[in-house]
Amino acid sequence: MHRAIPVVAATAGGVALLAHFHTSPASLKLATSPAPGPTATTVAPAAPEPTQGPTTASRPSSTTTSAAPGANHTVDGPVINTDYGNVQVRVTLQGDRIVDAQALQLPNDRPRSVRISQYAGPMLRQEALQAQNANIDLVSGATYTSEGYAQSLQRALDQSNK
Repeated sequence: MHRAIPVVAATAGGVALLAHFHTSPASLKLATSPAPGPTATTVAPAAPEPTQGPTTASRPSSTTTSAAPGANHTVDGPVINTDYGNVQVRVTLQGDRIVDAQALQLPNDRPRSVRISQYAGPMLRQEALQAQNANIDLVSGATYTSEGYAQSLQRALDQSNK
């Protein structure tokens, strides 16, 4: 009976230490090879996060169009608020073809969000270029970011068709 108290205390202490054990290094850089061309995974300061799933912010998208037929034009999607931060995409089109997709904003309010954005951004860009639409595969571990990226991309594509 007298041994039970120290054993329970030691077990509780061990469980507490395991709960605070971090398996990933403090700074993680994932080596990826994105498609050629400029990629902007610039992360801007995040606004306060909503308490529910992804929603669209009220900020309108902007469009820059070139006058020459067949020339590239860019469209900024709206800022999408997710549980982990804002996501915004700029798409560059040549006619109806997506020639580039840049993340203007990705979640960055926590070190973990920054690490996730660093690996998810290039993967989402590649997905958009391959799919040629906003029906892209989600990046594992970056579900909210992937959904926000797809929503902003879709709205940018919708804006370009007006």
